[in-house]
Amino acid sequence: MHPLTPGRKTPVGNCSDCSGRRHEPASCPCLPAGRPCHGFHAATTDPGLVDRWWADTPAAGVGVACGPAGLVVIDIDAHQAPVPDRGRLLPGIPIPDQVQLAGLASGFDTLALLAAYRGETSPAEDENTLRVRTPSGGLHVWYRNPDTSTRYRCSTGSGRHAALAWQVDVRAEGGYIVAPGTRTPQGVYRAEGTARRPAVLPEWLQRELRRTGHVLEAQRPGAAAVPVAAAPVPVAGRQRRAASAERLIDPLIASVAECAAAHEGTGFTEKLNRAAYTAGGLVGAGHLDHATIRDRLVRVASYARPWQQTRNEKIVDDALAVGSVRPLHLKGRP
Repeated sequence: MHPLTPGRKTPVGNCSDCSGRRHEPASCPCLPAGRPCHGFHAATTDPGLVDRWWADTPAAGVGVACGPAGLVVIDIDAHQAPVPDRGRLLPGIPIPDQVQLAGLASGFDTLALLAAYRGETSPAEDENTLRVRTPSGGLHVWYRNPDTSTRYRCSTGSGRHAALAWQVDVRAEGGYIVAPGTRTPQGVYRAEGTARRPAVLPEWLQRELRRTGHVLEAQRPGAAAVPVAAAPVPVAGRQRRAASAERLIDPLIASVAECAAAHEGTGFTEKLNRAAYTAGGLVGAGHLDHATIRDRLVRVASYARPWQQTRNEKIVDDALAVGSVRPLHLKGRP
C-alpha cells in the first residue's frame, strides 16, 4: 500500500528533491529510505513503514498497487456521458441491431451485457469477492490473479485498442486502486456486501481480458524500465524505415519522460498527445507496430504521471487513433 493525498484519490506528491529533478523510481534514494515518493512505486507491505507514514499523515487515504499485490480490479463507472455507437460498447463483440439497448447508460449495463453474452454473472453482482462502492456511484470489484506468470495491463472503458466494455476500466499492472475507508470530499469508499477479501479472477474474465488485449507480453531481458532510449538501429529495407521512425518518435517520448521533473507546468498533456499522434501517423504508414508503441507511450506516461493512469491511456489511445488515419510517410523512404 501507499499513501494518498488527504482528501484526494491521488498519491502524495514527491519530496522537494524529487520534484525538482528527473529520475526513474528504481534509482530514487527516497524509496530505500522509506519515503513515499513516486506514487504506487513506493507501495510496501512493511508494517513499520506503514505505521510511520500514517502516523506522519493520519488523514492520508490508502492506495494499493495492483501489480505487486497480484490484483486485477474491475472498475465500473456510472458517469453521465453520451452512449457511443453499439460497435464500441463491447469491443470485439458485434451487437446485432435487434438487441434492444434502451436504458443502457453506464458500465453496470455494459458489463451485465458482456456477462449475459457469456452466460455468466456480472462481476457487479459477485458477492464472493470484495466490492467497493465509490463516492461517484461506481463500483470496484477486486479479484486476485491466480497466475503470477500472466500480467494484465490497465485500460479504460473508452480505450480504442484495449478495453473490456464501455465505462468499465481495468486496474492491474502499472496502476493502483483506492482502498475502502479512504475519504474524499465527495464521500467515502465503502466495502459492499459481506466479502472482505478478493476472490480468484473468474476463468471467463481471464479469457475476456486475454481476448481484449489486456495480457502483457514478457519484457525482453535487459529492456529499459522506462521506454525512452532508442531501439537498436536495423540495417536494411523495412527495418531501416522502422529505425527512421524510431529516431523521429524517440525525442517526443523523451520530452514526455522529462515531465516527471515537476507535477505541473510542464505541458505534459500536449507533449503526450503530440507523441501519440505522431506515433499514430507512423503506425498508419506501416513504420511502427501499434501494440509496441502504445506500450512504450503508456509506460512513459505512467512514469511521468503515475497518479493518472486512466487519463494517460485515454490521451494515448485517442491520439493514436486520430493519428493513424493520417499516415505519416517518411521522406526518402519507400
